Amino acid sequence: MSLDFSRQLHYVWALLPEIVLCVWAMIVLVAGVSGRHRPVKTPGGADGGAGAVGGSADLGWLALIGVLVAAFFNGWLYGVREVGGDSMIAVDAFRLFANWVFLIAAALAILISFAYVDRQRLQAGEFHGLILLSTAGMMFMAGARDLIVIFLGLEVMSIAVYAMSAFNRRDRRSAEAGLKYFLLGAFSTGFFLYGVALVYGATGSTNVVAIGASVASGAASQGLLAIGVALLTVGFAFKVSAVPFHMWTPDVYEGAPAPVTAFMSVAVKAAAFTAFLRVFLVGLDAAYDTWYPILWWLAAITMVGANLIALVQSNVKRMLAYSSIAHAGYLLVAMTAANETAAAGMLFYLLVYTMMNLGAFAIVISVGHQGEDRLQIEDYAGFGWSQPLLGVFMTIFLLSLAGFPGTGGFMGKIYLLQGAVDSELWTLSVVLVLTTVASYWYYLRLAWFMWMKEPATPDQHDFVVAPLPMRVALLASVAMILYLGIFPSAALDFARSSVQGLGAVGGGLLGLAP
Repeated sequence: MSLDFSRQLHYVWALLPEIVLCVWAMIVLVAGVSGRHRPVKTPGGADGGAGAVGGSADLGWLALIGVLVAAFFNGWLYGVREVGGDSMIAVDAFRLFANWVFLIAAALAILISFAYVDRQRLQAGEFHGLILLSTAGMMFMAGARDLIVIFLGLEVMSIAVYAMSAFNRRDRRSAEAGLKYFLLGAFSTGFFLYGVALVYGATGSTNVVAIGASVASGAASQGLLAIGVALLTVGFAFKVSAVPFHMWTPDVYEGAPAPVTAFMSVAVKAAAFTAFLRVFLVGLDAAYDTWYPILWWLAAITMVGANLIALVQSNVKRMLAYSSIAHAGYLLVAMTAANETAAAGMLFYLLVYTMMNLGAFAIVISVGHQGEDRLQIEDYAGFGWSQPLLGVFMTIFLLSLAGFPGTGGFMGKIYLLQGAVDSELWTLSVVLVLTTVASYWYYLRLAWFMWMKEPATPDQHDFVVAPLPMRVALLASVAMILYLGIFPSAALDFARSSVQGLGAVGGGLLGLAP
């Protein structure tokens, strides 16, 4: 009895950040339906734009406080020492680093959505509550050492994001995006669950560490294991938007509310990749020869296909959607390399990508007047001269996404490339470099329109306003991107030590053993 009580108490301490987010989401939801936080019309421009945020802003600040409280407990967990390494929930540096990425993504998404929620007359309590719940699901995924817990976290995250995709009930495109995401998401979940069942049948356990021990000892049934690994790969590939499992991404990203698209494009991808890495590099590292060719081809096809399609996009949200798919390909190179440098580079890249992509979508929201208008590249003509500060910020985000030297995106790709070279993945390394060069076309094309193209009318961008919360998010993102581009060593060392903690738990992992 005392042992069971001790184990239950361990889970309570281990899940404090997730518990805080779930409880805080309930508080935000209850506050939202209390009737005192209905959206109000706010002056801000000739079009009724977002010069300020109205009566629902306090719910956004309340949700942001919840994120900060969860961040406090996530930092507190660094002082907690885990006894053993076979529990269902890990308290390791890898999980805690991933949690920082999710919390940063949630905080930035809340900050850039204040005026959008008011302008579109959305239910702020439900909107911000769903962000908190989906973030909690992501944390469950990153910290889980059991395939069943990963599935539960996946569903908590996914159901919240499905609802957020269809959140604007007055917009037909939003409803279509939510339906497509739900149907294809449910389909991919079936693949994942079948994979879990077959891996359990092959190894006799759903615990990642126990699976690793069974596979390494040769006790696992190789036939069942191979099929199970393939099905797990399909499930994860859908969530990270790898080609050819990317079909949902452009339509959902285009139709969903822009703040939701921004949040999905970084946080969902980060959660899927962290769970992907733990399962394959801890539980299935001894089966590397089985999954290596699958991930190799997924990475290559994703990098090439996504970048080629992005070249011809004229809608900025669709262009950023295919850009997101291409970045999934870069991260799959790290998965294929399966060494400490690549894994640390993945964590570093996820951190940088979160800030640069959310920042880019924040500018898209501002140009669209806190709505879903003006999404064509031509709508950005002259934007840099009409709104110099926002134009400079967008240029920095685009250059970082492209991997321009001096930005965090450049350093992230350097570390991914170094990981690939360490594993002698020469062909993938060449593909990564060539597709990165190709991506300069569509990123710099948008920058060219902002600075070199004359606007259709002189006052085309006069009503573009970034409210104070959005300006805070933009300044923080730009500062971190430039800082990590010039002084990346501290963040990379932090990521490397987090990955070494993951290797210490598994004991002799593929390139990850301390």
